Amino acid sequence: MFDSIEIIFWDFDGVIMDSMKVRDEGFKIVLKDYPSDQVEKLMEFHRNNGGLSRYVKFRYFFEVIRNENISEENVNILANKFSEVMLERLMNRNLLIEDSFNFILNNYKNFDFHIVSGSDGKELNLICKEIDIDEYFLTINGSPTPKTELVRKLIQKYKYNTSRIMLIGDSHNDYEAALSNNIAFMGYNNPKLKVLPIKYLNNFFPNQK
Repeated sequence: MFDSIEIIFWDFDGVIMDSMKVRDEGFKIVLKDYPSDQVEKLMEFHRNNGGLSRYVKFRYFFEVIRNENISEENVNILANKFSEVMLERLMNRNLLIEDSFNFILNNYKNFDFHIVSGSDGKELNLICKEIDIDEYFLTINGSPTPKTELVRKLIQKYKYNTSRIMLIGDSHNDYEAALSNNIAFMGYNNPKLKVLPIKYLNNFFPNQK
């Protein structure tokens, strides 16, 4: 499964932490003063684009769904409100996905592990530090830098051989980030990805119940 792989780039939401429902709630809370049908359209976009940042999603809500302009300043205000909700609700080790996290615990000395997430980078570092998992990763990276660029910068910074890297993710955006950087991709925790020409992992420890 990981023959010749020395470096693993991890998505976070839905791969390391079961945080998707909390993220859903965050958008609904921040946008509670807007029409529910419009918010529901955003939720559909959000669920279909797990690897995209909240900055992109808030901009999509206003520019596409509401057909109105929004300034960078106001996008940042909404993103900061969203982050406040996340920091209240995600500081919880019980949300870690046992299957993938056990693999990380057992193998962090055998691979170079990095997190590349669509979630806010500062927020993600705070969460990982608070729940004591930051030590297992060389770096923890997130938005507003797009995931494709995060991956590219890590490859350049560490002078990695791309044939030795795998990105593990649960969204089409994760797949695109791997594809555009010419690295291997492993789908996880999202059966819809099985339609793609990729390797897919049902679980890291198939013999465990």
